[in-house]
Amino acid sequence: MKKIISLLLVAIMIAACFAGCANTGAGKKTVVVGYTIYEPMNYKDENGKLVGFDTELAEAVFGKLGYEVIFKEIDWKAKYTDLNANTIDCIWNGFTCNTADDDGVQRADKVDFSYNYMENTQVIVVKADSKIATAADLKGKQGAAESGSAGETYGKSFEGATIKGFDVQTKCIFEVNAGTADFAVVDAQLAKSYVGKGDYVNLKVIDALTSDTEYYAIGFKKGSELTAKVNEQLEALAKDGTIKTLAEKYGVANTAITDFSDQKK
Repeated sequence: MKKIISLLLVAIMIAACFAGCANTGAGKKTVVVGYTIYEPMNYKDENGKLVGFDTELAEAVFGKLGYEVIFKEIDWKAKYTDLNANTIDCIWNGFTCNTADDDGVQRADKVDFSYNYMENTQVIVVKADSKIATAADLKGKQGAAESGSAGETYGKSFEGATIKGFDVQTKCIFEVNAGTADFAVVDAQLAKSYVGKGDYVNLKVIDALTSDTEYYAIGFKKGSELTAKVNEQLEALAKDGTIKTLAEKYGVANTAITDFSDQKK
């Protein structure tokens, strides 16, 4: 009898353990957001916490959808590989949507994009005493751009210029500052955060060489159900003022888009 009672107690304990574990594991669904360090979109604050406009907007959107967000730093040139291999669920990091990659294929043919949520341009950054002023001046010069970026594609459009790829945009402006590159091609959003400030006080942007307007959007795997859900939440967060508040917090109020009515299909 004692043996039977002991076995029953063990069985009850095992069942309780499984129930407890199941309850512990139960919770929000998770979504993995691919990003690179890029102020003011995604970057670490003085305490090492990931912050930024894209970071907080992603948390707000997915929080409304019942997801816990896991941010995964990626190699930008491998973003499509990561997305299609399901190691990330979306690319949310100042991702220019209205352009083609170096292979000539439009990015919109490779991923499903959300609504455009911010305007941007590509800018040329040089040292303040540089003689570069026109496109012709870039001929024979060494440039730096993030590999796989819209900046790299734009830089290669200048005849005679050589573009070296780097894994993040911040390294590109570092190269110019160090004198190992004649110019860098970076997003205007990033340039505003660095150029002419702190360690980069001796750098400037050549306004005359700025690209046409680009748009940022969130990239999802083709056929993803998340695209429509995220668009719905972007509309809601624009309506309740969240996007405007975040844009003011991160200094992008002049370029953030808060009206998506003309993008509805």
